[in-house]
Amino acid sequence: MIRFEHVTKRYADGTTAVDDLSFEVAEGELVTLVGPSGCGKTTTMKMVNRLVEPTGGSIHVAGRDIAATDPVDLRRRIGYVIQQVGLFPHRTVLENTATVPRLLGSGRAAAHARAAELLDLVGLDPRTYGDRYPDQLSGGQRQRVGVARALAADPPVLLMDEPFGAVDPVVREHLQSEFLKLQAQMRKTVLFVTHDLEEAVRLGDRMAVYGQGRIEQFDTPATVLGAPVSPYVADFVGADRALRRLAVTPVEEGHLERPPVVRIDDPLPRAALDGSRAVVVDEDGRPYGWLPAAPAAKGTVRELARPMDARVALGASLKEAFSAMLRYDAGWVAVVAGGGEGDGRYLGVLTPDRLHEALRRSVGEAADAGVTPR
Repeated sequence: MIRFEHVTKRYADGTTAVDDLSFEVAEGELVTLVGPSGCGKTTTMKMVNRLVEPTGGSIHVAGRDIAATDPVDLRRRIGYVIQQVGLFPHRTVLENTATVPRLLGSGRAAAHARAAELLDLVGLDPRTYGDRYPDQLSGGQRQRVGVARALAADPPVLLMDEPFGAVDPVVREHLQSEFLKLQAQMRKTVLFVTHDLEEAVRLGDRMAVYGQGRIEQFDTPATVLGAPVSPYVADFVGADRALRRLAVTPVEEGHLERPPVVRIDDPLPRAALDGSRAVVVDEDGRPYGWLPAAPAAKGTVRELARPMDARVALGASLKEAFSAMLRYDAGWVAVVAGGGEGDGRYLGVLTPDRLHEALRRSVGEAADAGVTPR
């Protein structure tokens, strides 16, 4: 979808912002560009919509050389989200979101209908927020409007320049989660600029680690963390890169232990427990709680079950599972069927030992599959 071929950007004072850059972004892929300030990542992104013109090489979007495309028309068909959002202060949220469809010739009613649909998609009820002005919104809400506006013309390509950098860490993490859900539905081709390694790892299908004007490594986050190709990349991702792999290693069925299971309305199975804790599930097979290894002599399973709040969906990251353990001070985490078709059925538990084992295996597999670090 996006292809850079030997692209260079050199300014009049001799500064080279981007030096002989070649890479491709596949259709529907989210690629994060990460590196220190001044390394050329924002320049790279701005060349895609011709806010910055390259001094050498070519850039193709959907098979077309953008140099042969009118820049205004190009920008109207590429979504663009920036840290400062850039909403028009004198227009309502609905009008802001409808801006690009209106510029592309949609009638007012159609543009507003599209805007309302997208506001709802990003979690802002248009009946509540549509008539508000930007200064009546929180920072996180303004960022959501910015994303909705960028998607309003249904662009195949989305450029995002530090879009969540101006909000506090809690809101930032929530926006990242919501954007991942949105991307799973819409599968836009995304270039996402960030200086935050954690954000790059969490969001990117692949990530480009920049040195000065050049990409030092371009691979999946798991491979970059597990097998950095140079001392520079190893230093950039940090000595604790193995721990960062918690965020990119999913919980799989092979990681799970399966202690005894009893149903909520079963008789108390003292003999069946045989010194083991048991998981209690409801009539639909969802986790309800747990029984201690030596439950009280009297009472029903329902009465004696203790809460089991620590749970994650299959496919969630090991980091999410570890966070749940810490948040609930739990010795295990219930893993349930998740995802778009998930129904919350109990599958097994992830223990600290199994989590550690899964992380070590993940690091080892990345080192075996990736380029041997220098």
